[in-house]
Amino acid sequence: MRTLTGIQPTGTLHIGNYFGAMRPAIEAQDHGECFYFIADYHSMTALFDPAARLRNTADAALDWLACGLDPKRAVFWRQSDIPEVTELTWILGTLVPMGLLERATTYKDKLANGIAPNFGIFAYPVLMAADILLYDTNVVPVGADQKQHLEMTRDMAIKFNQAYGETLVVPEPRIRGEGAAVPGLDGRKMSKSYGNTLEIFGDEKALRKRVMGIVMDSRTPQEPKPDAEKNIAIQLLRLLATPDVASDFENRLRAGGLGYGDLKKALFEHYWNYFAAARVRRAELAANPDHVESVLREGAERARAVASQVLKRARRAGGLQR
Repeated sequence: MRTLTGIQPTGTLHIGNYFGAMRPAIEAQDHGECFYFIADYHSMTALFDPAARLRNTADAALDWLACGLDPKRAVFWRQSDIPEVTELTWILGTLVPMGLLERATTYKDKLANGIAPNFGIFAYPVLMAADILLYDTNVVPVGADQKQHLEMTRDMAIKFNQAYGETLVVPEPRIRGEGAAVPGLDGRKMSKSYGNTLEIFGDEKALRKRVMGIVMDSRTPQEPKPDAEKNIAIQLLRLLATPDVASDFENRLRAGGLGYGDLKKALFEHYWNYFAAARVRRAELAANPDHVESVLREGAERARAVASQVLKRARRAGGLQR
């Protein structure tokens, strides 16, 4: 079974990204053939600073490799290193009805918010379909907000197969929580747009200040807190500490006698320790950019070996070559 995951090079990653998408994707390396790509073509629909794109792409590679993506067990590459993806995008696009793209929720959201969408935003589902279909992908883990695009990918594959014969593998979705279980520092879902994130990699002093700045209620340390399970720090501890440790802090909070300041100090220490090995690994990788580049290029070679064969099938089926 082949699983494919697209990585958006959108800047600093936070623990909502990690627990919602990164960790499940990395754990999948133990359960089948995994393909991971950094979607730098997709970033061009909204980011127009080339230096920022290069920086974000490099950071995405560092972050994922540091957090456990293993290029010996998976295929890892930059989207733009595979020219076949743009050709398959065109081939698929000739079969996609305009109405299907106009019904895309992301496209409609842009219109509703007064954003003038470019062709890339309008055609985003076609490029996403090419990303998936080019590698004979069986399963695609997606968040609920991307489910429609995966359904559109399936529609495009089926439509192509109906028009030209059985050629493309029709993938299945695996819906993931996408950070739904990770509260932000203000209690809402952790999101960069809310400014309530806790970064995976960042300055220790600044991150400690953010954790210690979590707003709690006015109850004194001595007062019992029967609703301890709703406490933001407790919810985060469940992710970052062992179940026994998280339960102990929750019980102490519930019984009374534990101050919020001590709770937040404990939260920071568990958070900082949780990603300690990843921080060391990231620093080592950042000091050796040639190695990271070689990982991406070798991954592109492996990915392209598959992509070229799938595109050849599609070209032959569509009458573009004998």
